[in-house]
Amino acid sequence: MKSFHYHFVLLAACAALTVGCSDDESSTSDRPMPTVDADIEMSVNIDCSQVYQTIDGFASSDAWNMDYVGKYWNETEKEGIARLLFSQGLDASYQPDGIGLSMWRVNLGGGSAEQGDASGINDQPERRAECYLNADGTYNWNKASGQQYFMRKALEYGVDNFVLFSNTPPVYYTKNGLGYSGSGENANLKDDCYDDYADYLTTVAEHFTTAGYPITYISPVNEPQYNWNGGQEGSGWLNSEVARLVKELDQSLTTKGLATTDIMVGEAGAWNYLYETASDVGPQRSDVIDNFFDPSSANYIGDLPHVPAMIAGHSYWLDTSWDELQATRKQAADAAKAYNLKLYQTEWSMMSEKYEGISSYDAASYMDLALAMAQVIHTDLTVANVSSWSYWTTCERERWSQKSRFYLIRLTPAGGDYGELTEGGTYTASKNLWVLGNYSRFIRPGYKRVSAMPGQQGSDFLVSAYVSPENDKLVVVYVNLKKESVKVNNTIAGAENPSNAEQYVTSEGRDLRRVGAEQLTVVPARSVTTIVYDI
Repeated sequence: MKSFHYHFVLLAACAALTVGCSDDESSTSDRPMPTVDADIEMSVNIDCSQVYQTIDGFASSDAWNMDYVGKYWNETEKEGIARLLFSQGLDASYQPDGIGLSMWRVNLGGGSAEQGDASGINDQPERRAECYLNADGTYNWNKASGQQYFMRKALEYGVDNFVLFSNTPPVYYTKNGLGYSGSGENANLKDDCYDDYADYLTTVAEHFTTAGYPITYISPVNEPQYNWNGGQEGSGWLNSEVARLVKELDQSLTTKGLATTDIMVGEAGAWNYLYETASDVGPQRSDVIDNFFDPSSANYIGDLPHVPAMIAGHSYWLDTSWDELQATRKQAADAAKAYNLKLYQTEWSMMSEKYEGISSYDAASYMDLALAMAQVIHTDLTVANVSSWSYWTTCERERWSQKSRFYLIRLTPAGGDYGELTEGGTYTASKNLWVLGNYSRFIRPGYKRVSAMPGQQGSDFLVSAYVSPENDKLVVVYVNLKKESVKVNNTIAGAENPSNAEQYVTSEGRDLRRVGAEQLTVVPARSVTTIVYDI
């Protein structure tokens, strides 16, 4: 084991590689820059030989507004949004121009948009969604054209993992003829339409696979623990109904020969629904992992060809305090490990109230909210051991004093925050976007999480580390919630000669900003900072 104080070594390296290590805060003089002082110092022990989960990707979804933006906004605005989400490139000043998402979640609508006001989803029409299936059984592949725009852009930027998720069966198959449910805890799906719904899902996957999109997963059921009796598309489902549908979908995928498309099971509305019998939803909609993966269960689906050893859950609600984050994620990880399941986190935005450290949303800054998100990401990765992490609504207007709780990119219609998305408008990158980018831009599919422990344990300075599949890159992400800057002294084991470090900071005044040599290994106060080493 060796201890490396990199900023002294890298200072000389950056003198020879000025473009690679400079930014607008660095001197253009040939004289060496003095290192930046920090308020405190902290040791961090990284062991690249102690390996945890493999990362499959970071994602966001196109619900609900991306279809409107793709249809009605001008090309400059749409391309700008796509670049922020998917690009791994650098701008003219050698700063990242996007967060390089490696997965993209695509909502398969149930047809409430075609119903218009008769859909019953009236307060926010953008939550209605089009369906590729027509009432006569034919398909119209020109539907959801705005969503398809961002699918194309994601593919062009190199995304090779697409998830098709569905909130409701097509309205032609639902019991009430609507995209939201009136069936309580039961599925809003006619009893004789399970095979039809499965065929619809695989037909859409087959179409986009043929068009060149890598459709990695189909997720047929979303948050089945809730009844979804209005406001947006959705349906409750019993575990037994989910299992029945998954069996039909598995058979349909096999029949159509979609060998590279699997079924994403779970999408539980909160982590605890995966591992316990929850009193608020009852035994028939919780304890999901045992239900689906215990061979003795009547709902066992773990032996189906298109059901991988993987379960998905959402990080909502159980995220307001450090103790709650730790306890619930640990239980989810233990339950998944009991069946050797990979764990995915597939939806999060700031649904809860009274977050620890945030007295009120009115008083909170955008960076406050982004740091709260960073705590969730860190804990999901390091305690739940998730292999994938996804945000929920990528783009949203800022209304009702919600600030940035529900978006990565803020949309401002031409008529203002309460205007219509059909009017066109402008967009703004948020701190949420750039904080997620501290992970997604650098931790690529196939990277493995390795041990990273700060010398002083606590909830206000968090570290995680990841090694590339080729073992030639080490990525270290620091979440500093302190009001002091921290000089980190990294001790790295299991990696030879770390060098050529690059550091990227998101803070109150920086957006995934690459910093100069004099600032290396100094983590600013209230920031998320990523250091990338060659090893």
